[in-house]
Amino acid sequence: MSTRRKEALDGYLFIAPWLIGFVFLVSGPMIASLVMSFLSWDLFSPPVWVGLDNFRALLSDRLVGISLWNTAFFTAISVPLNLVTALGAALLLNLRLRFRSVFRTAFYLPAVMPAAANAILWFWILNPEVGLANSVLRMVGLPELQWLQDPVTAKPSFILMNLWGIGNTMVIFLAGLQGIPQSLHDAAEVDGANWWHKFWAVTVPMLSPVILFNLVLGVIASFQIFTSAYLLAGNGGPEQSTLFSVLYLYRLGFEQFRMGYAAAYAWVIFVVILVFSLLQFRLSRSWVHYEGEDSR
Repeated sequence: MSTRRKEALDGYLFIAPWLIGFVFLVSGPMIASLVMSFLSWDLFSPPVWVGLDNFRALLSDRLVGISLWNTAFFTAISVPLNLVTALGAALLLNLRLRFRSVFRTAFYLPAVMPAAANAILWFWILNPEVGLANSVLRMVGLPELQWLQDPVTAKPSFILMNLWGIGNTMVIFLAGLQGIPQSLHDAAEVDGANWWHKFWAVTVPMLSPVILFNLVLGVIASFQIFTSAYLLAGNGGPEQSTLFSVLYLYRLGFEQFRMGYAAAYAWVIFVVILVFSLLQFRLSRSWVHYEGEDSR
């Protein structure tokens, strides 16, 4: 066997675990769900081919529109807020401070906590009667809120909870900040730039690929919000204000046993996420700067 073939064989052997996992755990189930979306199946009786009936039914399902609106509202506010907060935390933790490693650990710790533990913690924080949130409001003389029990404040409550887990985004921003050459900041400072000018003229352009990366991942993750919504508002209440897309998908498939209909809705969510991701990549051409690219 030639050296080239041996190297190719070694390469395939190394990627074999991932390739097997991709075929059996990703692409296989995706193809199965696509076929299932054209079926009427309740898990107990034989599946029946219904063609596009499931997709037509989605157009007239009021809860589909509500769940997509709730998810879009959550995404539109939560993602930018998380990006700004994570970037601000990364900028602070990139400074030469005492106990910097301790602060970094403290900011990152909520991101590695189990999702169920986070949900239980926020359940007690947002408890209208004995929760910490209303205790703080009482201390400063502000009116108490019902938080998860009020349709007006339910979605903002989940946005607040999501802000708790900015650790992963912050670490990626921090890595991007440390990859910016100090010579660029020094050159800008020699030209008379202050902190704000250096931030907008040097930091943001050099960090733009990282911002795009976190933006795309943030949008994808926001459309997949499930654990906290299921544990804290399993029925989508109050008044369906927390019925997010994946929560409704779960209810269709594993509570109502409408597996074909649920598979069709899953593909609708997939297409929505795909369109948003492609749109972000398309728009990024006007504001994302890659080091070494031709600026003409």
